Amino acid sequence: MEQMTKKSAMKAVIFDMDGVIIDSCNLWKQAEYEVFSSVGVKLSDELCKITESMTTSEVSRFWFDRNPWQGKSLAEIEKAVIKRVACLVEEEGKAIDGIEELIKNLKLNGYKIGLATNSPSALIPVVLEKLKLKHYFDAVSSAEHELEGKPDPSVYRSVIRKLGMKPGSCIAVEDSLTGLQAAKKAGKKTVALVKDHADFRDQAIIDCTITCYKKLDFSLLG
Repeated sequence: MEQMTKKSAMKAVIFDMDGVIIDSCNLWKQAEYEVFSSVGVKLSDELCKITESMTTSEVSRFWFDRNPWQGKSLAEIEKAVIKRVACLVEEEGKAIDGIEELIKNLKLNGYKIGLATNSPSALIPVVLEKLKLKHYFDAVSSAEHELEGKPDPSVYRSVIRKLGMKPGSCIAVEDSLTGLQAAKKAGKKTVALVKDHADFRDQAIIDCTITCYKKLDFSLLG
């Protein structure tokens, strides 16, 4: 990571959570497999790929529409998934390499720090406390409290308001196409954290692309 040599003008960096702050993709896969399989849903890798960027309620509806179950409501299944993910985060959760150093560096240089996620709000404190990052964040928001999740920009707009910032003074860090679309619609500059040979073809929504936080230099974004 390029070192910052002077205090920034008042700006904010808003992070996505899953895959950006915490390495949780496999934790979600495990929780969803356990819970949905328990009510007879047969999950496939192809369809699970589609659900990766959805909210938990959207995922529950997605599988119910394809394989309706009986005995438990959508809300009960959703809560079961969230509870299982929380347990896995507490037991196995690991930070994305370099995120703690980056956030500390940002705070030292006058940036405000926010979080905008499609994950349920109940998981935000679980993740931030597990990674010992909670005290760095000035504002957090979950799409659970919006009419729509990403790629709708509402969750980003909520965090921007909480931070008391203007969109043009905010930078978003995302690892998904839907997240980048949401951030750009909200008027923010975007950093794409690219992993596993992901290909974001819509380059118009990306201001900076990195493969790890050590390669990130926010001065490139002005």
